[in-house]
Amino acid sequence: MTLRTLAKTDLVISDLCLGGNVFGWSADERQSHDVLNVFTELGGNFIDTADVYSEWGDGHVGGESESVIGTWLKSRGNSDEVVIATKVAKLSTRPGLSRANIIAACDDSLKRLQRDHIDLYYAHEDDATTPLEETLAAFTELQKIGKIRFAAASNYSGARLLEAASISKQNNLTEYVALQNHYNLLEREEYERDSVPALKVLGIEGLPYFGLARGFLSGKYREGVSVESVRAGGVTKYTNDHGWAVLAKLDRLANHHSVSLSAIALAWLRQQPTVAAPIASARTVEQLREIMVSVTLSPEEMAFLKA
Repeated sequence: MTLRTLAKTDLVISDLCLGGNVFGWSADERQSHDVLNVFTELGGNFIDTADVYSEWGDGHVGGESESVIGTWLKSRGNSDEVVIATKVAKLSTRPGLSRANIIAACDDSLKRLQRDHIDLYYAHEDDATTPLEETLAAFTELQKIGKIRFAAASNYSGARLLEAASISKQNNLTEYVALQNHYNLLEREEYERDSVPALKVLGIEGLPYFGLARGFLSGKYREGVSVESVRAGGVTKYTNDHGWAVLAKLDRLANHHSVSLSAIALAWLRQQPTVAAPIASARTVEQLREIMVSVTLSPEEMAFLKA
């Protein structure tokens, strides 16, 4: 893994961010700890989670992923070696971006993470019912007392990201330093049309989620093949001529570089001008090893994938 500094911060991050949405859900605590151990052994240091992960699971209440990461951090003894990002707004018991909710949700997350600070704290989605001034003031308050290092936005439109930056400047409030929106080889239009211009204006970077299109770009989903996975329902929109054509391109480049399809799909994202690090999750160590391989694609290969 290559380490780099996230724009407008002093956060030194690996160029792959490990998604924690599977921890405590499709990966139990032991499996999750194994993945986290190997991730750091291979040079990764950037982990993404959220308070809502995995409220959707049977019998879950949210916070399961943070709790699994927290027990792992405690077992290491030095949690400052890794950069932890988590989020607020989507948990049903802690909804929205009011000051009161952000402050309370942050404390909840810190307890589960067994940590005294969050490196990158996201507004998980825009909250039109709360003034941006209130939300940004709450993040500023948390930053001043050391509970968060930086604030960022997720699922924000370009217009709202620009509006938030303007309000921050006008009121001397902390600014969002990154944007986590949906972006991958099969989900390009909205990010490239709406997010990229705003990121360029602000000089900040994207940390796109679903880098492997819910696992479709790993190549395990093939025409005529049935896959048993808790996430299989999320890929049906890709099982069409366009999706198969993209997999065929990934197959060609993966064979040429002798790496996995996942490595090629993530390399394409990593080499986008506005992307600091793609986010991808792994349920097993075997899956993790596939996404941890770094590949540099030529300009011709980049164009081939995008065509």
